[in-house]
Amino acid sequence: MSARFEVLDWSETRMGVISLRRRLDPTVNADVYEVKLGDEFLMSSLFTAAEVELARLGLAQAVDADLDVVVGGLGLGYTAQAALEDTRLRSLLVVEALEEVIGWHRRALLPDTAELASDPRVRLRQGDFFELATSTEGFDPETPGRRFDAVLLDIDHTPRHVLDPSHAGFYTASGLRRLARHLKPGGVFALWSDDPPDADFEAVLAGVFDRSEASVVRFANPLTGGHSTNTVYVAR
Repeated sequence: MSARFEVLDWSETRMGVISLRRRLDPTVNADVYEVKLGDEFLMSSLFTAAEVELARLGLAQAVDADLDVVVGGLGLGYTAQAALEDTRLRSLLVVEALEEVIGWHRRALLPDTAELASDPRVRLRQGDFFELATSTEGFDPETPGRRFDAVLLDIDHTPRHVLDPSHAGFYTASGLRRLARHLKPGGVFALWSDDPPDADFEAVLAGVFDRSEASVVRFANPLTGGHSTNTVYVAR
């Protein structure tokens, strides 16, 4: 049996101290992997349903036979892994701000997504997603101006509750229009949020994209014995 608690990695970053922890959770009698930034919990392998749905719902709206996809935020890797399960996926570019997080995957510290970094369709890029999204060059340094079939974003808690103040401008009409320049015709933007659907943000999406919707993802919460919900926005 594994130790009850272990810090797998700990690093000082420009955003604060980030740590990857593994603990034996008695509720589910299984190892749970968690990420903290400072004292704030960012993600847990105990709750991955909405991260998976982000990829599934987003790519369901993609129209091409061969998909080139960007994932903003690597984290524990569940969104990226779910994207790889779409048989149309041709390439996946994952943009992650912290090299330390990329290192977790290259060192295969996370058993559920251990093969992600070695998949030939995947490229892991260290960079500021929000800076790249609003730039002229875009996400791929090897092909400036390259367009994608879908961009799947899971970095901030919500469009209102951002990890860094510099991210806030992205969630405006101006920021999203800049992102849309990096999508192919009919391309998809999908976003995870920890809050219920936000009518104001839905209005911003509707003003930029031809079609948009918010889906509530409901999943079991073993810690409370009930259910929790997240939101996935999909715009095309």
